[in-house]
Amino acid sequence: MKKFIQEFKEFALKGNMMDLAIGMIIGSAFTGIVNSLVDDIINPLLGIFTGKIDFSNLFVTLDGSHYETLDAVEAAGAAVFKYGSFISNIINFIIMAFVVFMIVKFLNRLRGKAEDPPAPPKTKLCPYCQSEISLNATRCPHCTSELIEQ
Repeated sequence: MKKFIQEFKEFALKGNMMDLAIGMIIGSAFTGIVNSLVDDIINPLLGIFTGKIDFSNLFVTLDGSHYETLDAVEAAGAAVFKYGSFISNIINFIIMAFVVFMIVKFLNRLRGKAEDPPAPPKTKLCPYCQSEISLNATRCPHCTSELIEQ
């Protein structure tokens, strides 16, 4: 049992696990911010261009009855198809994806481009005339010296 607890402790305290937990907490808080952005800023702006349509109040009742507001439908307990809520969630997703894309792009720019590792040498210097020759050469083409394998 002690070994099991030790293994669990090592698993739970690994860097990746802690990073994931922190990411989930920040993501939850970020979701609230994005929801507020969509509900309080973007939807009213879209309402101006779409004839003041309030996406959160777009619905179709499945029993065929007519209700003025979504609250009235929910108070009556009728089955409802809330397509306005779905539109809001799609807008939330697009904004969230765009913001994450911009953050990743910004972090990649800060990180800088990874330098390519140096290419392995394809030539060597002749020990006699100091001319550059192929790594596989057994005789120098410049001074004709026979090269000793090293």
